[in-house]
Amino acid sequence: MAEIDLQKIVSHCKEYGFIFPSSEIYDNLGAVYDYGPMGVELKNAIKEYWWKSMVQMNDNIVGIDSAIFMHPTTWKASGHVDSFSDPLIDNKDSKKRYRADVLLEEKIEKFKEKGLKELAKKGISETETDDVKAKASRDYNKGLILEAEYIKAAEAGDLKRYKELIEEYEIACEVSGSKNWTEVRQFNLMFATKLGSLEESATDLYLRPETAQGIFVNFLNVQKTSRMKIPFGIAQIGKAFRNEIVARQFIFRMREFEQMEMQFFVRPGTELEWFDKWKKIRLKWHLALGTASSNLRFHVHEKLAHYANAAEDIQFRFPIGFKELEGIHSRTDFDLTEHQKFSGKKLQYFDSELNQNYVPYVVETSIGLDRMFLRVMSESLKEEQLENGETRIVLNLPPALAPIKVAILPLVKKDGLPEKAKEIYNQLRFVGRTFYEEKDSIGKRYRRMDALGTPFCITVDHQTLEDNTVTIRERDSMNQERVHIDQIESIVRKQVDMNQLLQKAMI
Repeated sequence: MAEIDLQKIVSHCKEYGFIFPSSEIYDNLGAVYDYGPMGVELKNAIKEYWWKSMVQMNDNIVGIDSAIFMHPTTWKASGHVDSFSDPLIDNKDSKKRYRADVLLEEKIEKFKEKGLKELAKKGISETETDDVKAKASRDYNKGLILEAEYIKAAEAGDLKRYKELIEEYEIACEVSGSKNWTEVRQFNLMFATKLGSLEESATDLYLRPETAQGIFVNFLNVQKTSRMKIPFGIAQIGKAFRNEIVARQFIFRMREFEQMEMQFFVRPGTELEWFDKWKKIRLKWHLALGTASSNLRFHVHEKLAHYANAAEDIQFRFPIGFKELEGIHSRTDFDLTEHQKFSGKKLQYFDSELNQNYVPYVVETSIGLDRMFLRVMSESLKEEQLENGETRIVLNLPPALAPIKVAILPLVKKDGLPEKAKEIYNQLRFVGRTFYEEKDSIGKRYRRMDALGTPFCITVDHQTLEDNTVTIRERDSMNQERVHIDQIESIVRKQVDMNQLLQKAMI
């Protein structure tokens, strides 16, 4: 089975109606994408899987949908106005711009990966301590030294040191190959806009750079109206916007993206216990999709955000390497405390068991919907060599996520077969998205459905008119079975039911 690289995923997404470059007829708008007919179905199915497992399967988590526009003081309180920026550096020869922190992190990762290969040859396990690995591998030791220097510079906000490390470790531009760099500068990532019809009297606003603050400012509204007792969570799916100067790698990093976030409010002092619980819960949710455990790993944040006392990422092995898919953070009481200070309104919870008021601590789980989409495409798209020498492109999506659940295909466009096929089509529409197609040979139609990820194809032929049986073909095995029309719905429904995934995901 051939490996699928990122460019093949990009091409497949466009060819089969999953994702298009935005405003393509005007030569695109960089790092912005539109979801096509197949893409929006898959995207909505991922949302449904997350929402049902997060909200509907937990009696202490409720949902909201907060506005994109928020009072500008929100972003002052959250720290985004003063500190939401990226350290950027330009290569003077290629004029290409990079995030300085990413250049250093990628160099650290390369040193460590090279070191681990050396260690594997020496029979030293990856699970050994860093001290053991550093003594046995020069490259692994370099990675640890650079990592320590990078963390020190990051904590001090020392942009000059960033550049010194980039030069010291001879990091080159991937385009020009040169090491001729500018100074490192900070760029704020928020999109600014105006509220009001007259520019001179308009209010400065921002497109929200994250969805979490909409949850925090509604903490008391939700808690009181939902009559929730701590511990409880508030979940949200929504758009966020960041003026990414270095947006790249398809939908992995975009300027307009969608987040699926849950803020879980707990008693102070219990946050790290809940942090560990949510790590287990979220990992199981990912594994329920059939992902190999070797393709997922936790990455501990050595450099913590100013509001956190613990943070880990669930990383997935994308075609571009292990990258962040979901963040799990212990945010302490920072957000509610800051909003309380800036608004002058108390954002506290009265705990009847303790008979006291306090500002709750928060454990956050945050996953990028677009990254989740890319992850699903990355592990599902396959090129298979068949016994007859042909190559089959198949998207073996979990059936519950598939854009089309079942395709109804009359063998020929005559002899009453289309009419019979449409009868079956109408019967199955309540099972999920059903597709009817009569153009091209049956083999070509099978291949098209494979590429779209359709779990089942139903072929209506002349025998169907005689005994009401059809051929049902399963996507992954390509096995075909003759079944009665009355059996189709139960066979398909059993496989595509979202409850199948939910049961696997629940702890």
